[in-house]
Amino acid sequence: MKRTSSGRRLLGVGLACLVLLAAGCAADTPQNALNPQGPFSRSVHDLIKPVFLIAAVVFVFVEGLIVYAVFRFRRRSEEDRPEQIHGSTKFELTWTVVPALILVVVGVLTVSRIFYLDRQFEDAMQVEVIGHQWWWEYNYKDADGKTVVATANELHIPVGRKVQLNLTSADVIHNYWPPKLAGKIYAIPGRVNHMTIQADKPDFYYGQCTEYCGISHANMRLRVVAEEPAQFARWMAGHSIERSASTYPIVGDDAATATEEAKGYTLFLQKGCSGCHAVNGVSAGATGPNLTYFNSRATFAGAIFESNDDNLRAWLRDPPAEKPGSLMPKLGLTESEIGSLIAYLRTLGDPALRGVPIPSGVAAGPPQP
Repeated sequence: MKRTSSGRRLLGVGLACLVLLAAGCAADTPQNALNPQGPFSRSVHDLIKPVFLIAAVVFVFVEGLIVYAVFRFRRRSEEDRPEQIHGSTKFELTWTVVPALILVVVGVLTVSRIFYLDRQFEDAMQVEVIGHQWWWEYNYKDADGKTVVATANELHIPVGRKVQLNLTSADVIHNYWPPKLAGKIYAIPGRVNHMTIQADKPDFYYGQCTEYCGISHANMRLRVVAEEPAQFARWMAGHSIERSASTYPIVGDDAATATEEAKGYTLFLQKGCSGCHAVNGVSAGATGPNLTYFNSRATFAGAIFESNDDNLRAWLRDPPAEKPGSLMPKLGLTESEIGSLIAYLRTLGDPALRGVPIPSGVAAGPPQP
């Protein structure tokens, strides 16, 4: 019985080790911090190499000494007693000075890298990032600190240019993490922290909040869309905060002849949407994401759903069922009303500005944990 129990334990340990080993063999890893795609993430990655090497040498040395001591100084008889070395100046100096020197080397490498990453570059583009439960707000600033573009969840940046993110939070503590472009920085209410990112090539870069911030913490994702400078300039011009969205006549008794867009516009104003969402020239809500250029974004609801009609229908039908804890309530919309709202939302923005082609299977980021 004891042998069977021990065998099962060994089998369990072996299977657990095999699972851990297999976990490191994934091919589709959109949030792989060991695959840096910019100078600042590469700076963090390059620090891993010497620190890991030092740790590996120390591990092998210490474990080697343990194994050597087990065999060399094993007890050979009842009379055997280990040689007492208490008070040996030579040994005590060795195991005090050597670890201290190792820590100094690691400390110098780490602190110098921290100062580099904490620098604020005068030529960097400035973007204000505000964490909300559970989405990200982005406000692009001009040289005078004035907001020129306001958007949500998807951060567009030009390839090869430094972008400084000035992070804060509107509610609880969040943690901003685009692993292929940078490390992690807290977004804290009442405080502004800074992170600089830069992308090597046009691509989608995925990330998420890494500080537990409530029931939908796992659904608080982010996407960075890196574009060639000319394409990014078109994106900026097409998202001006000065441009007003289209408006339509309020639909009343003429519903039978009104367009779907006009019906959706009327519902947007009458069902409370305008009280929470801003649309330039239409509403000034600040509770939810700015929807002025909704159709220019490839995802919605904290970047967890691809922006297609099926996902929008499910969302408008019952938001809390799709995203637990959603502040957007179930409005009791009919299927016809949902169709009209979708038609109106499709007038907000230009899908041609969404960026590089959406990768198949990860359009809205990696799977939920």
